[in-house]
Amino acid sequence: MKVSEDMWNQLQQHLNYSDEEMKIFRADPRNIAAMSKYNETMQNKTVVVEVIESNGCDAAHKVGDKFYFDGRGVGLLTKMCPNRVCIFALSAMAANMIAVAELMYAGVDPNKMMFRRFGCPDVGVRCGGWGHTVMEVRVEDRKKA
Repeated sequence: MKVSEDMWNQLQQHLNYSDEEMKIFRADPRNIAAMSKYNETMQNKTVVVEVIESNGCDAAHKVGDKFYFDGRGVGLLTKMCPNRVCIFALSAMAANMIAVAELMYAGVDPNKMMFRRFGCPDVGVRCGGWGHTVMEVRVEDRKKA
């Protein structure tokens, strides 16, 4: 799918690229392919990370808590998330967002990812930590308001 000039202009403004930087960005075929995928699929998706186990979490994350991200997994949709968000849980999420985005850019359903569960880096009280939280990632169609 072709990327419109309007979309390129929006991206340039969003990233605060100079004309020279935008020329470099647009010269890379991977960026063209990525922008095309964003436009046709990722723009209408929401990445959801749900807590499926939690014990001793210092940020008080509990089973059922959900964290929402834009379709590329780079923007945390804070108004939809718990009031407190643990930086360590976010760091664990970040590693998985790379896999989710790469699958979407490749045209593969990220919900078919084999290993969609991951944990925060705190090992829990039995292993010398405080708590441990296990999360699962999925991608949903964006709900229209």
